[in-house]
Amino acid sequence: MEKILLEIIGMSYSQSQSGAYALILGEKEGKRRLPIIIGGFEAQSIAIELEKIKTPRPLTHDLFKTFAESFNIKLSEIIINKFHEGVFYAMLVCSNGKKVIEIDSRTSDAIALALRFGCPVYTYESIMIAAGMLIDDDMETSRPEFTVEEEGSHEETTLAEYSLEDLKQMLKSAIEGEDYEKASRVRDEIKKRN
Repeated sequence: MEKILLEIIGMSYSQSQSGAYALILGEKEGKRRLPIIIGGFEAQSIAIELEKIKTPRPLTHDLFKTFAESFNIKLSEIIINKFHEGVFYAMLVCSNGKKVIEIDSRTSDAIALALRFGCPVYTYESIMIAAGMLIDDDMETSRPEFTVEEEGSHEETTLAEYSLEDLKQMLKSAIEGEDYEKASRVRDEIKKRN
């Protein structure tokens, strides 16, 4: 079965499920999108890696990567291989240099790991037919958008009201409190001003 290479297009707070996020994957060579609802922890882990935020202590997915590499286990690819009753399933394709092992995984964890290992994410045509969406050219964005704003929150507009010094303090507090979603938003506001 031919595999379809995917890339992360964006992530935002889910309008359909409270406390969840929508991760949008897209065909590397096409216009179809695969929306996947994921939990807050996994969304945070994905956003941290995408934004290259350094955490004071390793997160679970970072620990998994260090553990695997310590035993010469490489993650070669992720395959979203099943879609059943609205749930996506994935497998990690791992190798220790002698044999290849496929491990069942939640899709959100698999993608968080793929980012850390720098490996590709694939799916099959049957998954794209069952759960994919076609996006018009008018809806395309030039770069990925990662919005992890809390439902009903107006933080994006109120951040502009803070001084640069206040923002720097907020960034420090957010990182120390391990609120990496907020840290990402505050950092973006600081970047806008520089």
